[in-house]
Amino acid sequence: MQGGDALHILKDISFAVQAGESVAIVGASGSGKSTLLGLIAGLDVPSAGSVQLCGASLFALDEDARAQLRGARMGFVFQSFQLLPALSALDNVMLPLELAGVADAEVTARGWLKRVGLEGRTGHYPKHLSGGEQQRVALARAFAPSPAVLLADEPTGNLDAETGAAIIELLFELNRERGTTLILVTHDDALAARCERVLHMQGGVLREAVRAATG
Repeated sequence: MQGGDALHILKDISFAVQAGESVAIVGASGSGKSTLLGLIAGLDVPSAGSVQLCGASLFALDEDARAQLRGARMGFVFQSFQLLPALSALDNVMLPLELAGVADAEVTARGWLKRVGLEGRTGHYPKHLSGGEQQRVALARAFAPSPAVLLADEPTGNLDAETGAAIIELLFELNRERGTTLILVTHDDALAARCERVLHMQGGVLREAVRAATG
């Protein structure tokens, strides 16, 4: 509520993302991008409407069931990395695997840390890792459980240009390898252009960008 009136953040949004597709959502700060991502993840509950994920209606489920579905089907990469400070790099990657009941969680986690170039940093805690290293751990953690959908919220926002470029290369490389559906929120038009589709958010309204013809 604002001044006694309801505050509508998102307005009449409807779109679909196909399995294996990469989609960027771009827009200025405050346009509603992160709110939309929170709804897609089932972290926020809308006042109206629905979200379908892998055949399930998210908001027909209770909070525990939504959390279970997220753990089984979604991976997340955040601007601020969101690593648990009391856990080593290895333990951060192992955590979602253990929660999913993966028997060889440590072996899988070590394999993913090697894949992102951090096999020598498995015992290090987040405070002893650079920003780029922390985001590599976050990528390993996101991809390790083999999610169907990866949600990335400004994944280079806290990184310098060179480090951010390397992280994006790795993100798209891993995404291609795994065939994951990618939904990327960013304010960077050049980064968004690497996705197959670009959706523009402005004032809570979502519109699909028209790409120029090539060839």
